[in-house]
Amino acid sequence: MSIPLKLLFEEIHQAENENSLRSHLAPKIGEYFAAKRSGIFFFDQILADKNLQKVLKVALSVEHNPVARYLTERHTPVHEGLVTSPKAWAIVCPRPDHWHVMAGPIVSHGQLVGVVGCTRDKSMPAFDTQNLADLSGICLHLSAWTATTRSHADVSVREAYSGRSGNTGKIQHPLFRSNLLTARELQIAELVSLGRTNAEIGNELWIAENSVKQALKRMFRKLGVSSRAEMVAQLYAERIAV
Repeated sequence: MSIPLKLLFEEIHQAENENSLRSHLAPKIGEYFAAKRSGIFFFDQILADKNLQKVLKVALSVEHNPVARYLTERHTPVHEGLVTSPKAWAIVCPRPDHWHVMAGPIVSHGQLVGVVGCTRDKSMPAFDTQNLADLSGICLHLSAWTATTRSHADVSVREAYSGRSGNTGKIQHPLFRSNLLTARELQIAELVSLGRTNAEIGNELWIAENSVKQALKRMFRKLGVSSRAEMVAQLYAERIAV
């Protein structure tokens, strides 16, 4: 383990966004645990990426994966040896580079919002209790960072909408940006992210509720999504990737 655990903690709290965690921190976590593969996954980003949706449906499936089920129920790190036998695991996950798997939770406001994962191949030793203890510390810092960062983002949305300079009802500093959506559609998207209903959005933007409904249909088509949650997740992922 060439990287001090304390250094990983410091890098987590110095990260600028979730994309930075995935691209820069995940490989260092993999190095720390001598893993064949490593990754940091946020569920809203998976929903916004059609290629990654397969990961959520299969690799992170509660129905098919006992590691994912344990993680979801307990919000604590786990490796495959805690929840199943080697023979059963080979059926659940036949990939040779996933012979040993360890995963930990990223929690924000009591909800599981992401996962840290490391894998080793058959020739490598299994993860042990010390690995779980170290991953628990990493997940604690990741969860604190995520909860703080997302809380600040929520406040930014509310302050941007209120304007703070006279409460004009116009978004002064847009949270979302997209080349596919118009300025009005982005206003609607940001109000959707605040949990507003179609009627409430119509009232705040001085347009008919049906106009909001039709605008959302157009926005879904443009973005290639099928729900409000997917739309917000995709726009949020695009924002933090900038």
